[in-house]
Amino acid sequence: MLKQSQKVFEYELPIKIEPQKGGGFMATSSWKECYAQGDSIDETILEITAVAQSLIELYKEEGLTIPLKTLKASKVINSI
Repeated sequence: MLKQSQKVFEYELPIKIEPQKGGGFMATSSWKECYAQGDSIDETILEITAVAQSLIELYKEEGLTIPLKTLKASKVINSI
């Protein structure tokens, strides 16, 4: 299992990547609607980043709250 954080627009997207039975990888995040799969770790990261970008745009258009920390907020928290 690989855990890391990706920058998506002005948001931090923590992701977890796990190998799948039969091949490939699955990426999940704390944002339940944001997940993806791919044949390689790099492809999986690209896919979940694209999904997050689309979801962020949709949430902004619909006036919904985006359930991610902004990078500014996470930097302040980490420096305390």
